[in-house]
Amino acid sequence: MKKILMVCLGNICRSPLAEGILQSKLPSKEFTVDSAGTAGYHVGQLPDARSIEVAKKHGIDITNQRSRKFTKADFKKFDMIFVMDQHNYTDVVAMCKNSAQHQKVKMILNELYPNENRSVPDPYYGGDDGFDRVYQMLDQSCEIIASKLMQK
Repeated sequence: MKKILMVCLGNICRSPLAEGILQSKLPSKEFTVDSAGTAGYHVGQLPDARSIEVAKKHGIDITNQRSRKFTKADFKKFDMIFVMDQHNYTDVVAMCKNSAQHQKVKMILNELYPNENRSVPDPYYGGDDGFDRVYQMLDQSCEIIASKLMQK
């Protein structure tokens, strides 16, 4: 079974959406998708209500998710780690023990914009339309990821 982890700052907006979106595109018998945050601000909490709503609008239920903090053990548990922005990338890579762990960490929007290291904007402090835009970005990236994973 291939295991994929999505990572953002608080694990309540972007990474729960990415987890739910990718999960919806992959067979659960072959893939596990999870999410975590680099900060422990919201450990144990549901995703942001706006993330829940935008996912629901697209037929995805993320209400079974609970925020958790990224740990060094995640490098052993997961085959691929997708981060939402440059700060997340820096924080996760700083925890790597070796190059094998480092190679697992990728910027998610590099799937859409190779080698540009673009960030998924954090919609937390913006309006509801920010969550719609983030959903679209993540959906497009996750479509590419799922397509690549299903070819292997």
